[in-house]
Amino acid sequence: MKVKIQQNMIEFNVQYGNREKLSIHIDSVGFITVKVPKGTSEEIIASAIESKGQWILEKIHEIEVARETPKAREYHAQGKFLYLGKECLLHELIDCSELNEEALKRNLKKFYMNRCKSIVGERIKIYQKQLKVKPKIIEIVESKSKWGSCSSDRRLTFNYRLAMAPVEVIDYVIIHELCHLIHMNHDRSFWRRVGSIMPDYKEKEAFLARHGHSMLL
Repeated sequence: MKVKIQQNMIEFNVQYGNREKLSIHIDSVGFITVKVPKGTSEEIIASAIESKGQWILEKIHEIEVARETPKAREYHAQGKFLYLGKECLLHELIDCSELNEEALKRNLKKFYMNRCKSIVGERIKIYQKQLKVKPKIIEIVESKSKWGSCSSDRRLTFNYRLAMAPVEVIDYVIIHELCHLIHMNHDRSFWRRVGSIMPDYKEKEAFLARHGHSMLL
C-alpha cells in the first residue's frame, strides 16, 4: 500500500494475522511493515499510517542520513550485519571465538554464501512450479553490479548478498530471473509475467535501489 504524508509517498507492506491491535514496524533499512488483525480495512490502515506520519518521516530521515555516511564494518562479536532484512550481531551469525578480523570476514562471507544457496534453493522450487520452468544450473556468485542473471543456456546466478535482504525481496529476484527463461528481454510480456506472480514487484525493486548499497561486507 501507499499513503501520501506531507508530500512524501510512503510505501509499506501489510501483514494480516490473528492479532488484536494494529502495529507499525520500521526495520534498520527503512522497510515498513504494518501488522493488522484479519479483516482490517485499507481505510483504517491508511488512517493509522497518517496518524503516525511525523514519526515515520523522522525515522526514515534518520535511516537515510545514516545511509549517506556508510559505517565502517566492525568485525567483532558485537558488530552489526544484515541478515534477511534484519540487523544482527556478528556472534549471532557465526562463531567469533578467538578469530582475527580476516578470519571473521572470510567466515561471514562463507555464511552468506551458504545461506543464500540454501534459501534460493528452497524458494526457487515454489516459483518453478508456478512458472512451469526449470533452469539448467543455479549458482551463487559474488557481484558488485547484479543481484541475479539468466544466460541463454538457462544458467541462473544469484548474488550472495541477497541473503542480507528480506525473503520477499529474494523471492522477487528469483521470480525475475525465472521469467527470463520465458522472456529473455525486459519487454511488456516479461513484466506482465513477473507481475502475475508478484503484483507488488516494483516495491521490491525500489527496496534494492534504496538499500542495496548498505548490503555490503
